[in-house]
Amino acid sequence: MALLSQRILLAVSREGRRGLGIRTMLLDVAGRTTDAHDWTGASARIRRLRAYALHESLNCGQPHVFTLAGALTSWVVALEDRGLVQGGLLGEAVLCAEDGPDPAAIAAELESFGLAAAEMRRPLAQTQVWSRAQINHAAETLQHSFYQISGWKPELMEANRLRLRQQRQIAEAVEEQQRLGQAAAYSFEKERMLLSMIRAGDRPGARRVLNDTLGALYLSAPKLPVLRARIIELMGYLTRAAVEDSPILEPLIRRTHVWTERLIRARDFESLCRVLTEALDDFMDGIYLQAFNRTNAHVSQALDYIAHNYHKRLPLSAAAAAAGVSTWRLDHLVRQHTGKTVLQLIRLARVQAAQRLLEHSEKPCTEIAYEVGYTDQSYFIEQFRKHTGLTPARFRRGLLTRGSLRAPAARQPA
Repeated sequence: MALLSQRILLAVSREGRRGLGIRTMLLDVAGRTTDAHDWTGASARIRRLRAYALHESLNCGQPHVFTLAGALTSWVVALEDRGLVQGGLLGEAVLCAEDGPDPAAIAAELESFGLAAAEMRRPLAQTQVWSRAQINHAAETLQHSFYQISGWKPELMEANRLRLRQQRQIAEAVEEQQRLGQAAAYSFEKERMLLSMIRAGDRPGARRVLNDTLGALYLSAPKLPVLRARIIELMGYLTRAAVEDSPILEPLIRRTHVWTERLIRARDFESLCRVLTEALDDFMDGIYLQAFNRTNAHVSQALDYIAHNYHKRLPLSAAAAAAGVSTWRLDHLVRQHTGKTVLQLIRLARVQAAQRLLEHSEKPCTEIAYEVGYTDQSYFIEQFRKHTGLTPARFRRGLLTRGSLRAPAARQPA
């Protein structure tokens, strides 16, 4: 379990003081702090508000701004590392200018919460007055600073944020199509738009179009069995188009079968949407090296060479020779057409191959590392974590938990 060190806490506190001019406090899951300057923390009601704010921050994947009393406002940033919740960071309370700060009314309300009027007079007089935009900016800055300084991976918060964004975009798509009177029309043009985004490597754009497509599907066929069939059909369409563009992508067919099984097990529309979004990300990762939209023959030859030889010792000169250009020219062309270096593409190919082996075989991690081209187990783990946010062992355990991998009869130590 990750622990919040004093070094991290002090660094975040300094950032809050220097950049925002406020104090930040460590909050436990019950809404309590140990900070001597926490002048509202003695109230059980306020502690419950903080605990709820922490819960909402985790569920929404972003800071939660909330009102303590009248215009007195605070915010909480959930602290999570790879699914483990470690409490939260509490922003020092400020007065929201748009809510018409009235210190006397705030003091009276806080007094009804069980706080002593005499102890509130001075801190209330010293409380800063901020606009709502300033409050939101401070909350977002605090979250960004913490995760940048700590290096923690808020995987659960990221997943929740994406889920809520998807739900919002689908709802907006449904509302827009109903407004335009297109409730019964599912546009196959959206499938072509989605494929275009994938070909362009535009992940955010592909997600937006996917959510529009899901909204249209829901309107045209709201019954779950029909929705499931249409979504599986969409997966098949994308896979066929990929393989037709590049036969070397045939392994995508096997991966599509895995995702189809998960789609079949999905129990409601929300689950279907979540699985399809995960499948889209996996699909785009799978075709990245082949990059549908490659227009440069030298880049195409180099990427094909990497796809076939990533498991070997692969110097840049070998890929350049396969492409028929100098190493300098190849490096420039690959950067221009993919946004990555040749070395980064080799590492990505190895990690993706390791993911497939972890998912579809019972081989131990040490053997998989060697098979995909790593002779140093520690370096393999480092690269795998860099690209996926997980160690190979945790990645495999996650597959077992989600049910996308059958547990072997006798697991070898990883």
